[in-house]
Amino acid sequence: MTNVSFLQATAISKIYPGVQTAGLKPTDLTITPGKITAIIGASGSGKTTLLHMLFGLITPDSGTVYFKGERVWGPEEKLIPGHDAMKMVTQQTDDMNLFAKVYDNISILLPNTDLEAKRNKTEAVLQQLNMKRIETKRVADLSGGERQRVAIARALVTQPQVLLLDEPFNQVDTSFREGLQQDIRRVVRETGLTVIMVSHDPAEVLSMADELIVLKDGEILEHGDPKSLYQHPENLYTARLLTNCNVLSNAEAKLCGISTEKDNIVIYPEWASTTPSFTENHWTVKQILFKGFYEELVIAHDKLTLRVLNAHFGKYTEGDAVQLKVSKYLDY
Repeated sequence: MTNVSFLQATAISKIYPGVQTAGLKPTDLTITPGKITAIIGASGSGKTTLLHMLFGLITPDSGTVYFKGERVWGPEEKLIPGHDAMKMVTQQTDDMNLFAKVYDNISILLPNTDLEAKRNKTEAVLQQLNMKRIETKRVADLSGGERQRVAIARALVTQPQVLLLDEPFNQVDTSFREGLQQDIRRVVRETGLTVIMVSHDPAEVLSMADELIVLKDGEILEHGDPKSLYQHPENLYTARLLTNCNVLSNAEAKLCGISTEKDNIVIYPEWASTTPSFTENHWTVKQILFKGFYEELVIAHDKLTLRVLNAHFGKYTEGDAVQLKVSKYLDY
């Protein structure tokens, strides 16, 4: 018997004509069940278009999306768009009853045919997302981040097989964002839920996703696990997406002691270090940026500036002379 893929796209495309062509070029994609897959790319790369086609909100110009071997129909063929086994959460939370309690906003999505099951499922999702403390609050009294947590709970309470997240954490305060991300990871581990998310935040996808898909100009440029793509990106585009890296020309790289035939050299801030300098051929600390548990030094040599991490607070002041050491680099 032939193995049937869980969620698969075959040569799907959607082109939006204009001065600059946008959308998604013919693309093949297979989603791994029980994992968190993140789709990343610059604005206009086709991330949301791909997500909406996987869900059935957009009908592809060509190609087909299959869920467990059956076609996912688009809005032209299906009265209520979206696959029944999937739920999507976006940045919008205006489909809630603002003046009803959190508990009621979640439980209302379940039928009244079995009230005990309805109560148990609602309680379970409140526990999973650490929402017991706000269950009696009105949605109108919640912060943006708390409303987003309710939106995710509303999606999960119906026990979908696939949860799609379109930039879901934009309105969530940084202090609460990581907790919500880890709650979702725990749900995935405990239930086998499959999550597909679109994000522009490198810190978000690196800590949360099991697999990354990199889109550029409507095409999949590369894919793999976050650690591999971060450490060994095949393309300069991916390196720029995943970190605030230093990108140097061939000539500029020579000022850092790097000799290569490639045109572009990438140095991550953590791949460079500094020591005090007592020679004439030195770099100068132009700026010190406080980042919490570390500092980021902006150092300059001639017209070239680099960003370098520094974990030793107070070691340097602006104007200090330093020597640069690069432990690793990428070239393209």
